[in-house]
Amino acid sequence: MKGLLLLLSLCGISSALRCTVLPGVLTQIDASYGQVYGVNSAGNIYTLQGTTWIKIAGLLIHITFGPLGIWGVNSNHNIYRSVGGNWRQMTGLLKQMDAGGNQFIVGVNVNNDIYCLSRSSAIAADGSSALPWTHIPGKLKYYSCGLLSCWGVNSADDIYYRHGITPDSCAGSTWEKVPGKLSMIEVGTKGEVYGVNRAGNIYRRAGTSATNPLGTSWEQLSTEYGPIKHVCSDLGLLWLLTPQGKILRCEV
Repeated sequence: MKGLLLLLSLCGISSALRCTVLPGVLTQIDASYGQVYGVNSAGNIYTLQGTTWIKIAGLLIHITFGPLGIWGVNSNHNIYRSVGGNWRQMTGLLKQMDAGGNQFIVGVNVNNDIYCLSRSSAIAADGSSALPWTHIPGKLKYYSCGLLSCWGVNSADDIYYRHGITPDSCAGSTWEKVPGKLSMIEVGTKGEVYGVNRAGNIYRRAGTSATNPLGTSWEQLSTEYGPIKHVCSDLGLLWLLTPQGKILRCEV
């Protein structure tokens, strides 16, 4: 209860998001630079064209899209990158990854160990040689980066911000614990930060900018569609998934 009161004291309730329900059911979704990708419970991969989901060959449980294209992991936690329209397996094992950084890649494995791939190695990655993944101290269950910052949450839903990250030094320097509790967190294309908590409430980090990527406080958002389990943002839109996999496109 104390933690809940602390979180609520940091948040303001905004007006309800204006959302449209899209056809289909997904378990995870990612969007960047106007392109949207998702996977369903069977591991099937889709990309959105207009209001129609187009199936892509392959099977993944998590997909991510960013400046270095499309990456993902399958049910065995093998890592794949789309190279020339074909999936190429990369070295390493991850359960969740994010390609939203400035040409570097981050992710976590089944033990919640944290890894990143610096810009030069990530650009050249084509599956032909072993990748020099860099281990980052700490434990996270979900880690996400944008062009301005990197954020993560651990198994206790504690929120952390990583200082000192650059594309060529993706490990950064120190962690800063940020007040609040979130079960997942995503950094958007322009550096915006969103997350959801265990109750399915949506939060936006207020005050983020190029000069202050850490922001100032959490602001709660609301929808008429009940609890949310997954969120990502891109170009003024929020993409939300309910626990049942319903897909929502919302205006911010």
